[in-house]
Amino acid sequence: LRDNRIELVRASWHELSISVSDVSLSDEGQYTCSLFTMPVKTSKAFLTVLGVPGKPQITGFTSPVMEGERMQLTCKTSGSKPAADIRWFKNDKEVKDVRYLKEEDANRKTFTVSSTLDFLADRSDDGAVVSCRVDHESLNSTPQIEKQVLEIHYTPLVKIISSTSWPEEGQSIILTCESKGKPVPEPVLWTKDGGELPDPERMVVNGRVLSISFLNKTDNGTYRCEAKNPIGRNSTEYVLIVHDVFNTLLPTTVIPSLTTATVTTNVALTASTTTSAAATSIRDPNALAGQTGPDHALIGGIVAVVVFVTLCSIILLGRYLARHKGTYLTNEAKGAEDAPDADTAIINAEGSQVNAEEKKEYFI
Repeated sequence: LRDNRIELVRASWHELSISVSDVSLSDEGQYTCSLFTMPVKTSKAFLTVLGVPGKPQITGFTSPVMEGERMQLTCKTSGSKPAADIRWFKNDKEVKDVRYLKEEDANRKTFTVSSTLDFLADRSDDGAVVSCRVDHESLNSTPQIEKQVLEIHYTPLVKIISSTSWPEEGQSIILTCESKGKPVPEPVLWTKDGGELPDPERMVVNGRVLSISFLNKTDNGTYRCEAKNPIGRNSTEYVLIVHDVFNTLLPTTVIPSLTTATVTTNVALTASTTTSAAATSIRDPNALAGQTGPDHALIGGIVAVVVFVTLCSIILLGRYLARHKGTYLTNEAKGAEDAPDADTAIINAEGSQVNAEEKKEYFI
């Protein structure tokens, strides 16, 4: 061996040691140690030199990237022997769907390895850290890592949050418009039913917050919050319905009218009481309207039945009285046909006791 990088470490009758500094790929090969005895004895060993991969580089990234655009990031490393392994991570979570390419270098001993990550830019990727990790046996379990922070621009995302879910007359309400976008959206725009806010004294806008004091029915309508940035604009709506304060007392005021009208059956009484109890525990005005409908129908049915029975009774009583009155007049008239005076007519009437007895004897 004739090389300045090779030096003799130890020499004796029993051992011969050498060292090689600044190892290169050309040092790879078979080494032979000979013991000049009779006969000569030799021992051989093959030295394998690993090619350490170079520091990886990420290409293909342009900042910023618009939401919905396709991104192709390529990570490349060269000089590895054998070929290195490349893995992709997004926020420490490995991405499996990648393309892997291995090429032999000009020296025909080492390799250049590349991997491509292809995906559509999404607003959730904004600020994400994409890592390219190179693993190789020459790195002694310490991989080489290259990182890239993504910057995604997107239109604002708008949401309205209300301070109360049941606005009533006389109360106040605060509507907060949350807008998130990149670049940061400009101050939001509040409108009502497609126009400007009608009462600036009660409807005060402070940044993204709309405050309405002393609510009344004229405040009912659709409130829109719109946010925009250089990428685009977006909006959302909130429908405000101001409720009457006394609506919450309607179920208790209906109970007396129901209890005084229960004159039919026990079933109707039970249904009325159950309906009133259920209505008392419900504060939704939409539910109150549904509960009072069947009660009015029940009362109307009872009144109709009472009127019908009364009319039928009057008709039957009238017919009965009319028939008996006609019979009396007819019998009285028959006794006075041939009588010269009233006394004789009474005696000769069919309804008298004498004639009745004679008629009875004649019939037997």
